[in-house]
This record gives sequence, C-alpha cells and structure tokens, in this order.
Amino acid sequence: MRTSTKILLTCGLLGSLSAMHAMAEEAPATAQDMPASPHHITTNFGFYSDYLFRGISYARGRGAIQAFIDYSHESGLFLGLGATNVHKDAIYGNTLEVDIYGGYSHALTEELVGTAGFLQFYYPDNEKIAGQSANVTELNLALDYRHFTLKYSYSLTDWFGVNGKSYGNTLIGNHMTGDSDSKGSSYVELNYNNALPWYELNVSLHVGHQAVKNYSVADYTDVSVGVNRDFAIADSKGWNAGVSYVVTDANDDWYVTASGYKTGDNKFFAYIKRTF
Repeated sequence: MRTSTKILLTCGLLGSLSAMHAMAEEAPATAQDMPASPHHITTNFGFYSDYLFRGISYARGRGAIQAFIDYSHESGLFLGLGATNVHKDAIYGNTLEVDIYGGYSHALTEELVGTAGFLQFYYPDNEKIAGQSANVTELNLALDYRHFTLKYSYSLTDWFGVNGKSYGNTLIGNHMTGDSDSKGSSYVELNYNNALPWYELNVSLHVGHQAVKNYSVADYTDVSVGVNRDFAIADSKGWNAGVSYVVTDANDDWYVTASGYKTGDNKFFAYIKRTF
C-alpha cells in the first residue's frame, strides 16, 4: 500500500510580492512531482467459510480468519507473510498456520509473465506426528498469459510429515501406502480469472492435481467454479466477496477424520475480504 504526502509550503507576510515569489520558486516539489516509489506494500484481511487447501478442508467447515502482507519491488522481486487458523484435528493438533513466500516475476513477452518462487508452510504450535514435522517447503514455477495462470509446485520436504515413520506401509481401502518419504510431492494447477459482462462480477475457474510421492492413495484432483465482486462500503474501498463450489475426488479412506468428517467432500465456499 503506497501513501503519498503532499508537501505544503506556508508563507508569512514578507513585506513584498517579489519576496513571496522567490520563496515559492524555492519550495520543495510536491508528491505529484516526485518519482513513484519502486517499493509497494499491500495487506488484506478476510473472513472465510472454511480454510480450503487445494480443495481439502483444514478448518472443518467452521470458518477461518486470514491475513496477508505483501511487499513487491518494480524489479519483479516479491515477498509475503500470511496467517490462518486451522482446526486442531486437521494437522496433528496444530491450530495456526503461517505462510512465508516470495520470488521473482519477469515479463517474457508483452502478454506472458514468468514467475519463480518458494512457499513455506510453518506451524508455530510445533505439533508433530510420530515425531515428524508438519512443516512443508515448496518451490514453484508459474506462467501468466492474459487471464490464465499455469503453476507447478514441488515439495523439498515431506508432505505434511508423511513418511515411513509416521504412516509406514499401511493398507488404506484398496491401496497400499508407501514406506518411504514423500519429498518430491507436486501440485499442478490451471486458473482462469476474468470479468463477466453482468453486474460487475468476476469469474474464477480452477483445476488442480495433487500427487503425494510414494503415497498415491493421497493423490487427488480438485475443481472449483466461482464468482466474486469488488465493491466499496461507504468511503471504504478495496472490498471483495465471492462464492464458489469446490469438487474433489479425494480418497475418503485417507482424507477423513477420526470422527468421520470427510475433508475432501464437495462443498460451497464463501468469503469476504478487504485489501489495503
């Protein structure tokens, strides 16, 4: 969020018009005359009906509060920090997720932009499964062309603590889990966002596929279709609200809680947020 300060010059009675004119010529330049800053900071804060991570419920449908702060430089470098609550039964008893991300974007052609980045999922509660950390580090590559974004993410660490020590070699439904680590898990996604010709609405379409290395039982595809709208409340601008329907083919024998809640079930998702 950039702010600008208009520099005001106040002059007292100096005895002659020529003296006042001379001071005006020596006045500092106004903010409008100064070059724009290469640094940009934005923040957003929102309320969500759930925390859906790639279609999987991490808030168990009980709502989530999320906040982010992003820094970007005109060179293409960017860095961000975000946080959200998670249900204590979703990730081994952890209740808070902190996301640290960054990277570099560069225009490859007039309409094609490439981005290379990283994303760190961090759980401050430090709750583990069989001594294995839930923290995940990903690298990602993305291409933006007009209204389309194609993105590939690759994990450098075990996928939320999944490995031979935590899950072992276990029969889940008709699938046998692996007995190795899950480093090298990946997620590929295609997104489309554009304005609709009606009621100032925007459409958001998404399809993604999660592959968990050595644990194919955890692989799934998620699809979502949604609409959202930018709006203002009185003089408060930067608001956006949306609703979408999310579908996954996640294995119910893997993506299920001890109480029987199926975290990959199809569901409606809604939110309202404000960007500053």
